[in-house]
Amino acid sequence: MNSWFTVKVKYTKQLEDGTFKRVSEPYLVAAMTFTDAEARIYEELGSLIRGEFVVTGITRTDFHDIFHYEDADVWYKCKITYEAGADGGEEGAKAKKVSQNFIVTAHSVKDAYERLKESLGGMMIDYVIPSIIISPIVDVFPFGDESEDRVAVDFEKQVKAEVAEHALGTKTVFSAPGSDVDELEDDEDSVIDDQFGEEE
Repeated sequence: MNSWFTVKVKYTKQLEDGTFKRVSEPYLVAAMTFTDAEARIYEELGSLIRGEFVVTGITRTDFHDIFHYEDADVWYKCKITYEAGADGGEEGAKAKKVSQNFIVTAHSVKDAYERLKESLGGMMIDYVIPSIIISPIVDVFPFGDESEDRVAVDFEKQVKAEVAEHALGTKTVFSAPGSDVDELEDDEDSVIDDQFGEEE
């Protein structure tokens, strides 16, 4: 099971007015270990941040789930609490108070509240939301769907196999869509005259 890690990154950022400023920004990363979190942040930010950046801190962060809405880019940390029954159902035992943290993108605190209620609509227990605050998190990198990566890998393997077959002299032909090469391969009666051959 993966955990969430807050990774702080320091780099030189170009501001809107064109000036440069040294900043430290936190990112939330899904990872298995601290080492995995560091490796993932270098992979994710390598193409996003121009120039060098360094990881200045990694801490394990307790988030039960994240809810990302495409129309907002500000993250809000939301805390919910509810009461869980005592183990074993002993009569007279006090219920245990449980707290869970969530993070959601929204336009305001009110919007974050409504979106959290919507996202937790399937919960079968009564809960309260005692706290919603703006989070300093710049971006979140969960474990994504790897299906597209698998398709890319399979395509690369297919191309390599076709190149190998071509090198071995098999009939694999590389041509652009709509070119005449495919037609020439399929038509066994096609003949190409040698206009530069010796005249008899």
